[in-house]
Amino acid sequence: MAVKLIANYAKRLGLPGYSSHQFSVSVETELHDVTDIAGESQRLYESLQKAVDDQMQQTGFVPPDGYGMNGNGNGHGNGNRPQNGDAGISEKQLDLISRIVRENNANKAEIENMAVQMFGGGVRTLNRMQASNLIDELFEKYPRRNGNGNDRSTYQRQPARA
Repeated sequence: MAVKLIANYAKRLGLPGYSSHQFSVSVETELHDVTDIAGESQRLYESLQKAVDDQMQQTGFVPPDGYGMNGNGNGHGNGNRPQNGDAGISEKQLDLISRIVRENNANKAEIENMAVQMFGGGVRTLNRMQASNLIDELFEKYPRRNGNGNDRSTYQRQPARA
């Protein structure tokens, strides 16, 4: 009976102009020596990581500053308020960001700076889509860990209510 090992490696990088790109590689291989699963896993991980890193150096199109932005360059055409139909950050999003900061003893100024770098404005000036993207970045930066030190994604967004 053949034993298969399936590995995946993915990476997402933020780029200037509120852009990012990501790339992933997956491979499935048959193990010839089932006593060396750990060694084969390490070899695959290193190989996939190198392949992704090599490809990520080719960024392709990078939008210039202000690309796709309205008005003053922070995503909102009228100061710090969202435009019509562009709802601002929700209380639930603010609460989740605060929870991530609190539970990880993160520096609030660092999170504000992350929002400014990504979107040109502080956390409270973000629209809901921008806040969602910031939350995704925070999940990447601060993964939850259980008592065994294993990653666990326990930050969960509440389902939308009708």
